Amino acid sequence: MAMRRAPPLLFPAAAKHTATVIFVHGLGDTGYGWASAVENWRRRQRLDEVKFILPHAPRIPITASSKMLMPGWYDIFALSGRTDDIRRDQDERGILQSRDYFSGLIQAEIDSGIPSDRIVLGGFSQGGAVSLFAGLTAKFKLAGIVALSSYLPLDTKFADFLDENGHNRHTPILMCHGDEDGVVPTDFGRMSYENLKSQGFDVTMKLYQGMGHSACPEELDEVEAFLRARLPPQADKKSEL
Repeated sequence: MAMRRAPPLLFPAAAKHTATVIFVHGLGDTGYGWASAVENWRRRQRLDEVKFILPHAPRIPITASSKMLMPGWYDIFALSGRTDDIRRDQDERGILQSRDYFSGLIQAEIDSGIPSDRIVLGGFSQGGAVSLFAGLTAKFKLAGIVALSSYLPLDTKFADFLDENGHNRHTPILMCHGDEDGVVPTDFGRMSYENLKSQGFDVTMKLYQGMGHSACPEELDEVEAFLRARLPPQADKKSEL
């Protein structure tokens, strides 16, 4: 039986739609949790040709919270804030199901006329983790990948998944993390960054002093600049002709 999912929250492009950002929330949240960030970017009018898609995770039992039902992209077995605990048990089936769901969202954008290399996939915490994995192993060439306060899941099997789909080996990746994150340890984020860097991925990591497991204005400005660089307005190209 297919998992029931609410339709994503959509923010249409303010101008002609030429690019799409899919931004994925974290555990226990919904797409509405990132609506204010998107609304702020839209007010600044630097991403007018970008449509934003904020999907909502289905409610699933989370083992680390005594099987309580909450929005989640995959099950979490430990919330101790220790890297080894997060890496020890990972919900591969749930991660792959979410990857398939994001692949469907991307395919729908392609079917509507948006090239895959004008699509960015990103997210926060669990949403950033699954975006990083789904983006790097996607069957489409993406414009960029954003991972905030997150990590690379299934890292011990990552090479095998990459062998199946290696279209994004050179896709720019932005990773951001607070240096006082007690939920997804900063060292785990750094470990994921170094893992990807050692494999030749085009990955940048930004650290924010004094920030815990959250976001800050400077970080959101960095994300906006990354999106602007990866999804430049098509009107700029026309004006150069």
